[in-house]
Amino acid sequence: MTSSLPFGDRTDFENAERGLIASLVPAVVKAEDGRVIWDNDAYDFLRGECPPTANPSLWRQAQLCAKQGLFEVTEGIYQVRGLDLSNMTLVEGERGVVVIDPLISAQTAAAALALYREHRGQRPVTGLVYTHSHGDHFGGSRGVLPAGTEEGVPVIAPVGFLEHAVSENVYAGNAMTRRAMFMYGDRLPKGPEGQISAGLGMTTSTGTVTLIPPTLDITHTGQEETVDGVRIVFQLTPGTEAPAEMNFLFPDRRALCLAENATHNMHNILTLRGAVVRDARIWARYLDEAIDFFDGRYDVAFASHHWPTWGHGNVVTFLSAQRDLYAYLHDQTLRLLNDGLTGPEIAEQLELPPALETSWHARGYYGSLSHNVKAVYQRYLGWFDGNPAHLWEHPPVEQARRYVDALGGRNQALAKARAFTQDGDLRFAATLLNHLVFADASDTAAKDALAGVYDRLGHGAENGPWRNFFLTAALELRQGPGTILLDSTNPEMAMALTVDMLLDSIAVRVDGPRAWQEKLTIDLALVDERRRHRLTLSNGALTHRTVPQSGAARTAADLTLTLTKPQLLGLLAGGGSEKIDHEGDLGALDRLFSLVTPVDKSFPVVTP
Repeated sequence: MTSSLPFGDRTDFENAERGLIASLVPAVVKAEDGRVIWDNDAYDFLRGECPPTANPSLWRQAQLCAKQGLFEVTEGIYQVRGLDLSNMTLVEGERGVVVIDPLISAQTAAAALALYREHRGQRPVTGLVYTHSHGDHFGGSRGVLPAGTEEGVPVIAPVGFLEHAVSENVYAGNAMTRRAMFMYGDRLPKGPEGQISAGLGMTTSTGTVTLIPPTLDITHTGQEETVDGVRIVFQLTPGTEAPAEMNFLFPDRRALCLAENATHNMHNILTLRGAVVRDARIWARYLDEAIDFFDGRYDVAFASHHWPTWGHGNVVTFLSAQRDLYAYLHDQTLRLLNDGLTGPEIAEQLELPPALETSWHARGYYGSLSHNVKAVYQRYLGWFDGNPAHLWEHPPVEQARRYVDALGGRNQALAKARAFTQDGDLRFAATLLNHLVFADASDTAAKDALAGVYDRLGHGAENGPWRNFFLTAALELRQGPGTILLDSTNPEMAMALTVDMLLDSIAVRVDGPRAWQEKLTIDLALVDERRRHRLTLSNGALTHRTVPQSGAARTAADLTLTLTKPQLLGLLAGGGSEKIDHEGDLGALDRLFSLVTPVDKSFPVVTP
């Protein structure tokens, strides 16, 4: 219950406003074609009192996250906050400025850098640091280092960064981006009845995602690097909030960057947009290590989201509570799991200790106790809860039709659902109405009723993504599915991928059943990397490996293409192969591409 929370404590507001130098006026960023990709002014309504259509705790968090502008963290370290979901941090060096986490879109990153330069001078970017492998921490890289300016500028990331950035943003990128539309509510109108926050930040920008590959890997804790005269000491934290992530200290500025490992909310063990399940046990362990490893060497800690914490003792208290949050979540889920409870049962039973329950930074604005418990369960036991009745259930549409029939048909099922709605049991009303919608996607009365239930569930949610999911689902039930606006399939992103990753991205789009009877081998002799990649299509699976550049392996291919990586990108984008040197049957390439399915950016989530 939010009524027991310390709403009179204004410490977060003081910290969120501390060090403000200037705000962006107007706080609107547009793409080159004039399309608005970020509008923080749309959240001006948050200056008012919390309405009945919002959870007071989430409203408070939204007020904090909406504060935007250039802020001084400490001498020589600045943050731009409120110009995207994430923060961009700028550390002044001897010749220029080192940029940490250049937001999601090139356009918002460029606007953030311009705001900094307006008030701190035209310093060149002399270093770029990615704290971890999520798109809101690298996507705007070309906004701070336009093409042709990156020469001699170190790009630093934790080891494994590129592999994990690709696996999340390319291999399953279409489905994840579609879910992210629900999670961040970017289709929803901004307002008391619509999108008010995502908990971690306001929402996501919808500009151009770019990626400059790292040039320097951080491989171990204690590694020290100097960039433009700025000393940085790193702590590697793999498997925490991201598979590749790191904290780091600026010892000469006595400032600690916590990446996204400790922010002012409970984070996700499994984000609703989809990801690899995170390890809450390891997460807690690395936070504990940070307390000890950096002890006594900082006076302020800042992160890639939210606002800093000042005072060494305050930071230790904050980190200790964050550590305990993830450790308790993990250990108590395992305790109850081993008592025989399933994920949903544990989620209903588990409560946080009072000291964490009333700590603002442990509230479930982004992650939630409910879905995090289920994620821990999933990490250890998977999707199956041990009940044989759930082992081979019908898929949603077939199951829904049978439920509706068992309830006495459509009219009786709808009446029962409306009765549960009137009685205030919105959770079961949603379950019944969901069966009606999946049983008959043209049933507008059921859709309208379900949308109304989702509205009420969203307006009551403390968790930002839950609110956005419910309200976006209601919007799509009324208006139909939307399309993905975020541009993550541009040439800049593709050029950042290795050839192996590019080939993997094609393999996951092969229409297996249509390819069952096709057998072919294609060799790609990459001139610029002096490697030969062999693609083999067999039994509907496209695999690839490196083979010798000459000899018997060369003659075994149906087709050999000699080309550069840019030419390969052109082929994968649908360009012709006629001007590329080749030996063998060019028709093999056409047969392969005819089996690769295009990406559908508008597939529905909440309707069949």
